[in-house]
Formats: sequence, C-alpha cells, structure tokens
Amino acid sequence: QVQLVESGGGLVQAGGSLRLSCAASGRTFSSYNMGWFRQAPGKEREFVAVIRGGLGMTNYADSVKGRFTVSRTNAKNTVYLQMNSLNAEDTAVYYCAANQDPGVWPVRDVADFKSWGQGTQVTVST
Repeated sequence: QVQLVESGGGLVQAGGSLRLSCAASGRTFSSYNMGWFRQAPGKEREFVAVIRGGLGMTNYADSVKGRFTVSRTNAKNTVYLQMNSLNAEDTAVYYCAANQDPGVWPVRDVADFKSWGQGTQVTVST
C-alpha cells in the first residue's frame, strides 16, 4: 500500500492558479501511474489527470485540458497538479491516487487506483 499526502489546496478567485502536491511513500514511486481526481458535493469522483510511471506520458480530462498540468519529480516521490484559469466548476476536493501497473495506459478509472490520499479542498470564488 502506498501512502499519499496531498497539499496545496485553498481558496482562490476565478481566473487564478493553484499548485497541488502529493507526496508518496514507496521505493518504486517512479514506476507508478499517478492520478488526480476530484469530487464536488453531491457528485461522483471524477478523473482529472494522470501521469505515467517511467515514461511520464500524460492524459487529461477534457474539462481541464489546456488549463491543468500534471508533472512529477521522482527524486522527491512527489506528483504535482498545476491548475490555471480556475473557475467555479473546479471547486472540489482533489485526491491523488496511485496505480501500480505501469503496463496499463491510459488509466482513468477510479477502480484502477488502489491507493488514495486524504484529499485537499480547492474552492474557486466568483
């Protein structure tokens, strides 16, 4: 089981930016596919972005493409989500998650991620 801890959430005005971080345990972090998901009140958890283990390929939900960027620093066991041009629809609890099967790509389903962080709240004010 991979331990994940998110940070960086907060309150931001519409049009602003935030960067989320997720610190992970595990000696083989570089091989994990690392995903970001979000869940708004009353809604199901949804895929936001994922970065592949090893090759570093990325994949995004259409709703965030061009605004959000996922990246990783394997030496620090950390994955990031840079969020720009935020709007009210981006308000949610954001979770990072680990998938330990780098042979599967792209991986976007909640069920394919077995390790989850506790989440960090992002609130966009209008």
